[in-house]
Amino acid sequence: PSGLSARVQSACHSQPYGDNRRPMKFAKLFGLITAMILASNTRAASVSTDMAQAANALLASLDEKQKLKATFAFDGDARTYWHFIPAEMLKGGHRKGLQIKEMTGPQRKLTHALLKTVLSEGGNTKVRNIMFLEDILFVLEGKERRFVRDSEAYHVLVFGKPGDKGAWGWRFEGHHLSLNYTIVNGKLTVVPSFWGSNPAVSNFGPGRRLVALKVEENLARKLRLSLGEKQKKKAVIADKAPRDVLTAALPTVSALEQTGVAYSDLSEANQKLLIALIKEYISRHRAVVAKEDWAKIQKGGLATIRFAWAGSTKQFEPHYYRVQGPSFLLEYANTANGANHVHATWRDFKGDFGRDLLREHVRKNH
Repeated sequence: PSGLSARVQSACHSQPYGDNRRPMKFAKLFGLITAMILASNTRAASVSTDMAQAANALLASLDEKQKLKATFAFDGDARTYWHFIPAEMLKGGHRKGLQIKEMTGPQRKLTHALLKTVLSEGGNTKVRNIMFLEDILFVLEGKERRFVRDSEAYHVLVFGKPGDKGAWGWRFEGHHLSLNYTIVNGKLTVVPSFWGSNPAVSNFGPGRRLVALKVEENLARKLRLSLGEKQKKKAVIADKAPRDVLTAALPTVSALEQTGVAYSDLSEANQKLLIALIKEYISRHRAVVAKEDWAKIQKGGLATIRFAWAGSTKQFEPHYYRVQGPSFLLEYANTANGANHVHATWRDFKGDFGRDLLREHVRKNH
């Protein structure tokens, strides 16, 4: 829209979570951190180590009041109470954790460094864009605004002691983002994982168009439109899309109906599209993490993975899809605000919040 507010214009040109007053100093620090992370990309075991070091660095920078907001018991209810809706709609009318806006400039950089230990470059860009869209909503909603819209209204929660030989975890969460990480004996799980976008498509004028979850939208539509008649009959589960992802923000989920077209029934070209769609979701995380997630999917068997679609195939008309395998489910819904409002989630039937890792830990050690 014309006449972007000063707040949005500032966000367009600011460093993520940072302090613009010293861009060169930040650039050098960011370059050093990035180099360190890239240097360890080939060591899968280093991810949890990098993560623990970054989490401890952030915690060490906090004062006592901030620590009380940021830290929680690993076995408490807060760890599995997650959501992607505005804070005002949650229990108590607020979201737990330490908010970005409550941090100093150096603490924001440490938060960014923590995210970079696990996110890929593409995943990090998606996160920044999703957060930035809160400032866009602030402008678009104007006087009709019902909720706080702020790109700094995102929270960090740390569960247990980072680096503990047993188990610990952390979450980064706010409107349209809930990234949950659990580490048990150095092994990492990255689910549940929620990424949303409102608006799904933002136009700021010629050459200035932001689509935060572009591939997730376009690749699935391409797959749906490329299906033959026989495959389409199996893939389309409803003419009308459901209002939202069916699994919502439940702490645990089970497999949905075994509907949709199976991978084994797709052409080779469509199988490649389905694989590319799945990998778009898992590649939000560093290559070594994505590689392990893909290996788990392959071990479960590709043949029984199903792709299902509901609703229209046209942009800005309500639509929904899901991809379900023996161990995982990804759901995508774009139905609200003129089908310009995306909700996308990744779940693991046994591994959400590291439950599979915790069961293995208890079995071996107790």
